[in-house]
Amino acid sequence: MTARINTKKKRSKAKSPLMKCDELVKDYGESRALGPVSLTLNAGEAAALVGHNGSGKSTFLSLIAGRVEPTEGSITISGHSPGDEVARALVSYLPDNPVLYEDLSLGEHLEYLSRLHGTTPQQEHTAELLEAFSLTDRVDDLPADYSRGLRQKAAIAIGVCRPYRLLLVDEPFSGLDRAGRNTLIELLGTVKSKGGAVLVATHDQDAVEVFDRIITLEQGQIVDDNVTPQ
Repeated sequence: MTARINTKKKRSKAKSPLMKCDELVKDYGESRALGPVSLTLNAGEAAALVGHNGSGKSTFLSLIAGRVEPTEGSITISGHSPGDEVARALVSYLPDNPVLYEDLSLGEHLEYLSRLHGTTPQQEHTAELLEAFSLTDRVDDLPADYSRGLRQKAAIAIGVCRPYRLLLVDEPFSGLDRAGRNTLIELLGTVKSKGGAVLVATHDQDAVEVFDRIITLEQGQIVDDNVTPQ
C-alpha cells in the first residue's frame, strides 16, 4: 500500500532544480571530509548516493540539510541557503541513526513534528503511513519498546508526515524487513512522482536499481554520476 506524501506540487514536464551545490567543501581541521563537489538535483528526480564508508556521503547529506556549515562553496535549496527557515521547511532529513524522544509515543511524535512545521496531523495520511509500515498497533508505544527495525520504520514515518520538497535519507534500508523495504521504495517513488526530489545514501546494491541516478563518491569527491535505465 502506497502512503500519501505531502509534497506541495505535482511534477511538471520541465524539471527545475531543487538543490544546487557549487564547489562545496567540508574540512575538519586538516582533514578534508568532502569536496570540492558540484551537483544539481532536479524536481522529480530520485538519486542514490553510493560509496564506501568514509567517502563523504553522510557529510554531504548533513551539509544539504543545514546540520553543518560548509568550509567553502555554496548550497541552495530552491534558491535558499540550507540554514534559513524556508529551506528547512522544504527539506526532510532522515539520519542513519534515528533520533527519537524516548518519552513520546509514536503518535505523539507524529503530532509534534506536524505542528512544529505549522501543519495539523492529517488523520487519513497518518493512518496510511502507520498501516504501510505495520505500525498501527504500536502507535501508543514508546520508542524504548521498539526493535531496531521498528525504530527505523517509525523514523521514516515521522520524517514524511509533514510537507517537504526534498527528502534526504541516510542508509534507510538497514534494519528493514522485506515489507518495510518495499514500502519505503514505494514512498520514494511517490515523492518523485509528485514533483519532489530524493537523495538517498545507501550500500544496498539491490535498492540502487530504483533510482534515476547513481552518484558515486570516493574520498569526498564525485567520481561518477550516471542516469540509470528505467
